[in-house]
Amino acid sequence: MNWTEKYRPSSLKEVIGNKAAKEALLKWAKEWQEGKPSKKAAILYGKPGVGKTTSAYALARDFGWEVIELNASDERNREIIKKIALTGAIHEVLSIDGKYITSKEGARKLIILDEADNLYEKQGDYGGKKAIVETIKVTKQPIILIANDYYNLIKGSGAELRRLCLSIEFKKVSSREIAALLKRICQKEGIVADPIVLNEIARRCDGDVRSAINDLQSIAYEKKITREMLAYLGYRDREREIFMGIRNILKAREMRTAIREAWRMDESPDNLILWIDENLPAEYKHIEDLARAYEFLSRADVFLGRVWRRQYYGLWSYATELMTGGVAVAKRHEYRGFTAYHFPAWLRSMAASKQYRNVRQSIARKIGRVMHCSSRKAMEMLPEIKKLFANDDLAARLAAKFEFSEEELEFIVGEKAREIFKEAEKLRKMKEQAVLFNFK
Repeated sequence: MNWTEKYRPSSLKEVIGNKAAKEALLKWAKEWQEGKPSKKAAILYGKPGVGKTTSAYALARDFGWEVIELNASDERNREIIKKIALTGAIHEVLSIDGKYITSKEGARKLIILDEADNLYEKQGDYGGKKAIVETIKVTKQPIILIANDYYNLIKGSGAELRRLCLSIEFKKVSSREIAALLKRICQKEGIVADPIVLNEIARRCDGDVRSAINDLQSIAYEKKITREMLAYLGYRDREREIFMGIRNILKAREMRTAIREAWRMDESPDNLILWIDENLPAEYKHIEDLARAYEFLSRADVFLGRVWRRQYYGLWSYATELMTGGVAVAKRHEYRGFTAYHFPAWLRSMAASKQYRNVRQSIARKIGRVMHCSSRKAMEMLPEIKKLFANDDLAARLAAKFEFSEEELEFIVGEKAREIFKEAEKLRKMKEQAVLFNFK
């Protein structure tokens, strides 16, 4: 489970940092609770990861408010905002036990418009910000707008929002508070961590709590975190560069722009395709765009397969152009605004791409040793060997025969790796004992 979700604060008191901002938000909520709000809506703004959305949800839990959320992934034109936000804003509330309660009696619904500075407004469909202004004017329920870029939200048709809303800035969280949070997480996870490592994570994240927790989880694959693991944080710095590169590729309008960005990133195609595959659905919202993009991605994967089978790395350029330039021009729609990208799930479990390649090469060597063939031939045989591992009776015996580690088994069978590894260990010990007591 992702630790940012696992340790998300359930109360506003648990949110670290931004004391002044939390006090202002709490005062605004109390005004609503008393039925006399000075402003009907609040704007929470600041850089990503400083607790804006977390604070909004924690506030709702503290006051027992129901939450209605619209996210930037929705195409929030005028009609959708009227249908969802405006309907929620002017209607009254049912209590938890189903009883009808009027807003005068204290029942509230908190309407959260996340990433409000990235409203989806295309040609001929303007009016998202105007619809929000209209909603705020007639609402009987509290509204929170969340934005990374405050000035992008209030410019143009959003200018009136400055007058209608209480603007609350969330600033970077101090490294001292972040380090203390990381220490508490380690204690709950039963992890012994070097304080120097925690302080370094807190320093590098630049006030971004979410980034710090992700950094901690990325190196906490054992129950002890040592200073040597700081080397992996260097890869996290590299990861941030990759996020920017992926964003430039997926938002590119021309093939040459996307391809040029890929060469600038200098990331191996077998890693780059994982990043693009992971984040395509987050960026391309129209199903036709997504289908065309995955068609290019699948063709790129064919070339990568040929690279490994033939050991001819000249095919990498074809794969790179298909997975970047091809994917970029596959879309027929323009996707503006911020999109939250994610680290490839499999690469995260393997800690880093270098480890991924090392594991694959180690598997090939072990297969080659047992099958009396080259590593390249072993990689060709790997798909068939994976099929054999689907047989529960064979899996442990194969793992013992090839002497696969748990990490290598995870590459082959995924979540079943630990169970198979334990059975293989039993078989190995039984074999060792048989040899020990064989006096012939």
